[in-house]
Order: sequence, then structure tokens, then C-alpha cells
Amino acid sequence: MVLGAFLFSTMAVGIKSASHSFGTFELVFYRGAVSVVFMALMVRARGASLRTPVPMMHLTRSMIGVVSLGSWFYAIAHLPLATAMTLNYMSSVWVAAFILGGALLYGQSQGQGRLLMAVLMGFAGVVMTLRPTIDHDQLFAGVVGLLSGIGAALAYMQVTALGKAGEPEERTVFYFAIGTTVLGGAGLLFTGVSPWEMVRAQDAAWLVPIGVLASLGQWCMTRAYRKGATLVVASMQYSGIVFASGYSLLLFGDHIAPLGWAGIGVIVLSGLLATLLRARVLPNTPAEEH
Repeated sequence: MVLGAFLFSTMAVGIKSASHSFGTFELVFYRGAVSVVFMALMVRARGASLRTPVPMMHLTRSMIGVVSLGSWFYAIAHLPLATAMTLNYMSSVWVAAFILGGALLYGQSQGQGRLLMAVLMGFAGVVMTLRPTIDHDQLFAGVVGLLSGIGAALAYMQVTALGKAGEPEERTVFYFAIGTTVLGGAGLLFTGVSPWEMVRAQDAAWLVPIGVLASLGQWCMTRAYRKGATLVVASMQYSGIVFASGYSLLLFGDHIAPLGWAGIGVIVLSGLLATLLRARVLPNTPAEEH
């Protein structure tokens, strides 16, 4: 999950640059199209098959995931980056809420409260680091950003279910890439395509790396949720904020306030705490119960 968070943070650098020349749906489409080709090659190289015994599970995961992705890209375009990132990273809080709710339903919540606190501690570190703000005319974009976090949480839970069904990570990422391409292409029917003569070369150069980085990040994230303890993985996801802060400092000359450094420390501490607690509490998701 930490490696996946690094790859996603690097992808976000590319999105930030490419968004100067391309719209939201264009970025979603190109990201998905590159990922389809890349993952098809990976599946072939590993000698695996694209045939799946659970097509409806992939369809559900892809629908939820692409709506979440589109919502996040929209939030990035219409909100301060820190706010959009914070709302999306609430996905870990939602994952924890879903798991705790399922554990309460099945009478297995004993000991999971401490893992939940580790997740909430990590989110507090995110807020300290990013210090999100929102204006009154950005409320709609804020709601969209909030939905991106909820959708991401539901998609992660579905990834866990696919793993329990025996689906290999590369196949899961491939079908999600197809869904992303379809969503982006459908959006282009309404928004159109940016004229290439108006596209900056340095922005266009990011299109392929964005798709490759997204594929590798999704691959890492899928394996993490498939094989790891879900609440621990959710807590480790906050490490993306640490990497994003580093990129902001090194590439964009942004200043990190003392509170931000303290928030980074809290994020790292929450990840270590969740890892230590894992030996005592292994959370069961509803997908693992059935």
C-alpha cells in the first residue's frame, strides 16, 4: 500500500501538469486507455487469462470505481488541491466505518476499536498537513469530492471481495481500466476533445506515464487489500499525503508549515500503530464473512 501510495502521488503530479491542457474526462479516458493496453500486456506476460468467472463483481467494482475517480478529478479541478485530497482520503475513514458496522452486525467488533482509532488518527494527520478550506461557491464541488471518498471506500471493499473470490490482481486492474476508458469516452461525447494545436508538449508527455503509474498503483493497492488486514491497509494509504507533500516541497516550491510537519509525523505514527495492532486484531470484512 505504501508503494501504491507513492505511485498514485507521482501520478497526481502528472495530472496537475496535464490538467493545464486537458479536461477531466480527457484525463480519465487517456488514463484508462493506456492502462488497458499496459495491463493486457502484463496479463499476457504472466500467462494469465482475461476470462473471469465473476463478471458482475468486476462490473460493480468498475462502475463504483470510475464514478469515484471521475468525482475526484472533478474535485481536483474545482477545489483547492488540499481540500480535494482530504475529501478523497476520507475513503479510509469510510472503510473503517463500513468494517466496524459489519463487525457490530456480526457481533465481532471486539478489539477493532483501537484499529479504528489508528485510522482516525491518520486522518487527523491528513487534516493537519493539508489544512483544507472551502468557499461558499464551492459547496457542490465539495459534495462531489465527498462522494469520491465514499465511492473509493466501496470500491476497496469490492476489491477485497474479488480477492476472496480468487481473482488475480492484474485481471481486476484490467477490468477497472476498461470501465475508466468507457466513462472517459462517454464524457468526451459531451465535453469534446482539446485541440491538439493548443496542447502544450510538456502536458501531453504525461499522458502515458499517468496511465502506467495508475496501473502500477492500482496493482499494488489491489494486492494490499486482497492480502492485507483491511484497516491496516486503509491506515497505510495515508502515506500518499507524505509523498504528495514531498513533491509539493521539491517540485512546486510549496512551504510546509510546522503544523504540516506535525501532521506528517502523526500520519507515520498512525501507520506504525496500525501495524503493531495488526498482530492482535485481524479485521474481518463482510466479504470475508461469506
